[in-house]
Amino acid sequence: MKTIDPEKAREYFESKITYTLGPKELEWMMEQKKNINIVDVRDAQDYAEAHIPGAINLPSDQWKTLKGLDKDKTNILYCYSQVCHLAAHAAAKFARHGYPVMELEGGFDVWKKYELPVEK
Repeated sequence: MKTIDPEKAREYFESKITYTLGPKELEWMMEQKKNINIVDVRDAQDYAEAHIPGAINLPSDQWKTLKGLDKDKTNILYCYSQVCHLAAHAAAKFARHGYPVMELEGGFDVWKKYELPVEK
């Protein structure tokens, strides 16, 4: 096992809490009508079946359009699950274009696990 550098660990976790949030935090932000834009980066068919209320759909084949993103809001991205990295890849791409981004940890799976509302 390698030795963990405490300073690198601090940097990592400070960054993580700055750019990620959990489902209950997102629910609170939605209830408080915070300045957010929820972006589902899953396939269009999966989005049509169910998604977080108010979310727009921007699947990977449409990322280059940046359609629906908002530079005046925090764009909160999510994909399928904890092991899906679509949202992280999208966040990196969108941030390079000047969009403020965060990622919902656990994706849509964790949203459903907490039995939070969905729409179709």
